[in-house]
Amino acid sequence: MIQALVFLPLIGALIAGLIAISGAHARNPSGDEMDHHDDHGHGHGDAHAAHAQDDHGADAHGHDDHHAIEPAAAGSRAAELVTTALLLISAGLSWMTFVDVGFLHHDARIVLMPWINSGDLQIAWTLRVDTLTAVMLVVVTTVSSLVHLYSIGYMEDDPNRPRFMAYLSLFTFAMLMLVTADNLVRLFFGWEGVGLASYLLIGFWYQKPTANAAAIKAFVVNRVGDFGFSLGIFAIFMLVGSTDFDTIFAAAPGLTGKTIDFFGWHADALTLTCLLLFMGAMGKSAQFLLHTWLPDAMEGPTPVSALIHAATMVTAGVFMVARLSPLFELAPNAQAVVMLVGATTAFFAATVGLVQNDIKRIVAYSTCSQLGYMFVALGAGAYSVAMFHLFTHAFFKALLFLGSGSVIYAMHHEQDIRNMGGLKDKIPFTYAMMVVGTLALTGFPLTAGYFSKDAIIEAAFVSHNPFAFYGFLMTMVAAGLTSFYSWRLIFKTFHGEPHDKKHYDLAHEAPYVMLVPLGVLAAGSILAGFPFKELFAGHGIEEFFRESLKMHPHIIEEMHHIPAGIAYLPTVMMAGGFLVSWMFYIRRPYLPVELAKQHGMLYQFLLNKWYFDELYDVIFVRPAKWLGRFLWKKGDGMIIDGLGPDGVSSRVIDITRGVVKLQTGYLYHYAFAMLIGVAGLITWFIFGLGGH
Repeated sequence: MIQALVFLPLIGALIAGLIAISGAHARNPSGDEMDHHDDHGHGHGDAHAAHAQDDHGADAHGHDDHHAIEPAAAGSRAAELVTTALLLISAGLSWMTFVDVGFLHHDARIVLMPWINSGDLQIAWTLRVDTLTAVMLVVVTTVSSLVHLYSIGYMEDDPNRPRFMAYLSLFTFAMLMLVTADNLVRLFFGWEGVGLASYLLIGFWYQKPTANAAAIKAFVVNRVGDFGFSLGIFAIFMLVGSTDFDTIFAAAPGLTGKTIDFFGWHADALTLTCLLLFMGAMGKSAQFLLHTWLPDAMEGPTPVSALIHAATMVTAGVFMVARLSPLFELAPNAQAVVMLVGATTAFFAATVGLVQNDIKRIVAYSTCSQLGYMFVALGAGAYSVAMFHLFTHAFFKALLFLGSGSVIYAMHHEQDIRNMGGLKDKIPFTYAMMVVGTLALTGFPLTAGYFSKDAIIEAAFVSHNPFAFYGFLMTMVAAGLTSFYSWRLIFKTFHGEPHDKKHYDLAHEAPYVMLVPLGVLAAGSILAGFPFKELFAGHGIEEFFRESLKMHPHIIEEMHHIPAGIAYLPTVMMAGGFLVSWMFYIRRPYLPVELAKQHGMLYQFLLNKWYFDELYDVIFVRPAKWLGRFLWKKGDGMIIDGLGPDGVSSRVIDITRGVVKLQTGYLYHYAFAMLIGVAGLITWFIFGLGGH
C-alpha cells in the first residue's frame, strides 16, 4: 500500500511526460508552428489559459487559435485524467495509512533496495512511515490531488497541459520521497527534487522573462539554504558515522558538550549542526533573510502557488526540524535562533502584506508569516503544535490560493485588487469559499486556524526559550495584522463598486472542476481543527506521535494552565484587525489613501518589502555580475583565449598571411627568387668548403 502511495505520482508524471513529448512532436514536427504559437501564447500574466478568451472562443488578439491545440487535445485530456486519477488513489491510500499508523500503531519501515555503499556510508532506499510521516502524506496527497483536479479547468486552454501535469506529479513524488525518508541523504534527495520541480513549475511559462527570473531566483536562494543543510548533514556524518535517523537519535545524547573545531573556533557540536540544518529550513520555508524568492514565485500558474507555496514544499523545512526534534531538544541555543527567526518572519511578512495590491502576493506573504508561526512553535519545543498548524494551514491556504485563481479566472487575468470590487454578486460561490478561508486564516472561533494558531501563541507564552516573550509578542501582533490584510483583500475584491467595468460585466463563476476542490478545501478548513485538537495539542500526543516526535517536557501541560486573558487575546486581536479593516475599506474608504499620504516613507518602506531585494541587489547580485563579467571579458577573453588557443591560432594566421604575400603569380618574381637561392647555395659551398 505504501509503495503504491509513493510511486503512483511518479508513474503519472512519466505517462504525462511521454504524452507531452509526443504531443509537442505531433503539433510541430518542423519546429516552426510552436514558435509562432508561443509568441501569441501565455506571456500575458497569470492566465487560466494560454489566451484571454472571450465567450466566443476568440483569443485576446481577436483570432481563433484553436487549430494549434487540436491535434494534442486528446493527449492533453488523457494526461490530465491519468495524473489526477492516480493522485486521488494516492490520497485515498494516505488517509488509510494515517488511520493505520496514527490510531492502530502500525508503523512501517520498508527497505526497497541498497543505494549507496561506500566505506562507512551505507544508505538503503527505505520508506519510513510513522505518525509524523503519515500527517505529511495526508497533507501532500490531499492538496496535490485537489490541485490536479482544479488545474484541469484552470489550464483549460493551455497547449502545454501535459507538461504542466507531469511537473505537478513529479513535484508530488519528490515531496513524498522527502517525507518518507529514513536517513538524511534520502531526505536530501527529496529536498532537491522539490527544488527542481518548483523551478520547472515557477518558470512554466518560460516565454515570460519575469517567470524565468522568478524561477532562477527561487533556485539560487534555495541553494544558499541547501549549502548550509548539506554542511549540517556532513557534520552529523562526521560526528555519528551514519546518516540514519535511528542511529543519529540514539547517539545524540552522547554528543552534548562535544565541540567542532571550525577554523579555530571551538563551536558546540550540536548547536552548530542544528543551526546549519536550520539554514536549509530557512531557505525552503522562506524564513526572514532567505524569504525573497517566495513572493516572486507567484509568477507561476496559480495551481502551482497553491501546491508549492501553501501546502507542501514550503512546509518541508518545518517537517525537517520536527523530524530532527531529538537533536534540537539537546541544542537550546539553536532552538532560540529558530524562535527568533520564526517570530521575526511572522511579523515582517505580515507588515508587508498590509500594502500589497497583487491578490496572489498578499496570500504569499501570508504564507511566509504563517510559516514563521510554525517555527515559533518549533523553537518553543512544541513540535506537535507546529505540525498541527502545518496540517490546518495546508487546507485554508490552498483554499485561498485556488480561490484567488478563481477570481483571476473570472476577471480575465486581472490580479490587482485595486481593479476589482463588487465581485460577490458575480461569483458568489468563490466569495463564500474565500470568506471561509479568511475566517480560518485569521483564527475565527471553531475554524481550523483558531485551534492551531492559538495553540502556537500559548506555546510561545509558556516556553522557557530566551526569546519566548519576543515570540509571543510578535505572533500576537502578527495575528492582528493578518486579520487586517486578509479582510482588506476580501473587501477590496468582493465589496464596493466595480473598478473595471468591462471585466466586471464579463466575470462569471469558474467551471465545476475548479469549484469542487474549493468546496472540499473549505470543509477541511473547518473540520481539520477541533477533531484533531487533542491529538496534536492535547493529552493525546504521546499516544498519537509516540516515537516520531520528541516533545519538550511539560509544555502541553503548561499550555493548559495559562491565564484566561492570554487565551482570549488572539481572538481579540483577530476581531480588532477585522474592525479596522472594515472601517478602512467599507465605512470610510478615503482613510487608507490619507494615511498613505501622511506616512509616505513608511508606506514606501512596506510597499518595497523593507527594501530587501534592493539591498541584496547591491550586496550580492551586482558584485557577482561584475565579477562574472570581469572574469569573462578579462580572464577568459583576454588572458586564456588571448594567450591560449585563440592567441596561437591568430599568430599562425598572421604568419601564413605574410607568407601568402610572397605568392604573387609573376614569373619574373619566381625567377628572381630562384637566382637568389642559387647564389646563396654557391656562396655557402665556396665559404663552407673553403673553411675545411
